[in-house]
Amino acid sequence: MTSRFTHRLPFRPASRLTFRPASRSLAAALAASALLAFTIPAARGAEALTVFAAGSTGGALATIAHDYTAATGQPVKLVTGPAGLLLERIEGGARADLFISANLAHPRRLTAEGKAGPTVVFARNRVCVSARPDVGLTSAKLLDKLLDPGVKIGTSTPKADPGGDYAWLLFEKAGTLRAGATAVLEAKARQLVGGRSAPEVPAGANPVKYFMQTHVVDVFVGYCSSHDTQPDPAFVQVELPPELAIQADYGMTVLEGRHDEAAWRFAMYLMSPAAQAVLPRYGFGAVGLADPGS
Repeated sequence: MTSRFTHRLPFRPASRLTFRPASRSLAAALAASALLAFTIPAARGAEALTVFAAGSTGGALATIAHDYTAATGQPVKLVTGPAGLLLERIEGGARADLFISANLAHPRRLTAEGKAGPTVVFARNRVCVSARPDVGLTSAKLLDKLLDPGVKIGTSTPKADPGGDYAWLLFEKAGTLRAGATAVLEAKARQLVGGRSAPEVPAGANPVKYFMQTHVVDVFVGYCSSHDTQPDPAFVQVELPPELAIQADYGMTVLEGRHDEAAWRFAMYLMSPAAQAVLPRYGFGAVGLADPGS
């Protein structure tokens, strides 16, 4: 990338950039970003941008990428999965243009290694617990239910997937409220998704839902966001009580590569109001809107 192009980009290192409900100047900058993305069409036959992204963003990013391609002609290829494993692939030489992780640590690592530009907060999420209705899970009694010996807990895989790291953080916080709770919850939890290997599920099935439907587990610690815009009535999703609440900041960075200018334009679009407005439909908090929840 040329220094001339880089200096025109309204990005700052994540350590100095705090996203709050947009001020007038920020809203204007983001609107200009969207305008820039739409007024520079992709060359005919442009090679697809490759975006490595946390699996939890799959639904929202598919919608955003579809809109962007329709408006600009720039193809976008989404590769989704556990962010920790995606990081390993990038560090191992896999070609990607953007990286979106369910935490800030992974993209910041690439930034520190000189393999990517600054890391910014792209979206926010929260940790929720899903369950079958028969479990009787509520926010007020969530910790009691998780500690119930008869309730089986499912999680993602720590280190390989930030979702697993957040589950273990929940267990750690539980230990500050109930003596011995951390050890009990860690021993009960089954790491069923997000790792290098996982139990097989039928083709096309959502693993988390499948494991609850088949009573492999009764509850699953995951995100409040969804791959769909409509909730599944077959399950209940419960927010963590305030004393256990966990926020997940999703980091984004542009990787050094062959499509620098096209990648930066798409990154700018992802921070624009047009793209950010899609996020709340999938349960994410938008950082680039005057009202992040709308």
